[in-house]
Amino acid sequence: MELSIIIVNWNVKDLLVKCLTSVFKYTQNIDFEVFVVDNNSSDNSVALIKQKFPQVKLIQNSSNLGFAKANNQAIQQASGNYLLLLNPDTELIDNSIFKMLEFIKQRPACGIVGPKLLHSDKTTQASIRKFPSFWDQFFILLKLHNFFPNLKPIRTYHMFDFKYDEIIQVEQIMGAAMLINKKVFDKIGLFDEKIWLIFEEVDFCKRALDAGYQIYFYVAAQIIHHKGESFNQQKTLTKQINFNHNLYYYFKKHKPFYQLIFLWFLQPISLLLALLDQLFGFKKIFGKNRDL
Repeated sequence: MELSIIIVNWNVKDLLVKCLTSVFKYTQNIDFEVFVVDNNSSDNSVALIKQKFPQVKLIQNSSNLGFAKANNQAIQQASGNYLLLLNPDTELIDNSIFKMLEFIKQRPACGIVGPKLLHSDKTTQASIRKFPSFWDQFFILLKLHNFFPNLKPIRTYHMFDFKYDEIIQVEQIMGAAMLINKKVFDKIGLFDEKIWLIFEEVDFCKRALDAGYQIYFYVAAQIIHHKGESFNQQKTLTKQINFNHNLYYYFKKHKPFYQLIFLWFLQPISLLLALLDQLFGFKKIFGKNRDL
């Protein structure tokens, strides 16, 4: 088997149908299999998959296990030499998977490839970042990035000057669409299941780079990402709690301990701001993005 496509679903059945329809329509000249891991959806997703896509290898969970653990379930069963992790809110518009596969096969040192992600209106979606540092996360926890987006740590972390018009090596790509050589998993292991949601792909990219693999942004492959539908089902405070927990765990693994301690002291402030947002709807003030 050349390629295993893995999709983790939670209560986004309409988008999942659109995603799977596009996968089977546009994925050509590839020997591939498709896994859908359903994290105990309550929107009839499982029945719909069985009815419309009987060729899909379905894994049903009795609870929401999160992104990392659910992907690991399918990764351990996958037969492909390459694995494509695809969000259910993505949609193919051409044979970009074939393009990505040809690209990575020609580069033995390349472990991960990310496509150019597009918004629903097909404009460019930001998907490339630097690894988190103390100062950019300091400003994000205090929501200051929404008021002062041109602060140097924020601009650097978000890579606001990235052009998205060239093939280039990067530090991390968004987990919405990640093509990974199976040899990477053999060398560094699976996704860290202690990261339930957010930072799982960041941690994986960091470990891959530390192991000597290259990560590429490949502009010739383009995939629509109807962004964040599963994540947006959670309340603001719940999202902030998950964000904080996984941020601290990431810093515990990869950063000096004193940085973790300083960020930990910001936790009450970040939770208070999230609670105020949830109670009073301060979206216009705090913004609405992946970093809360």
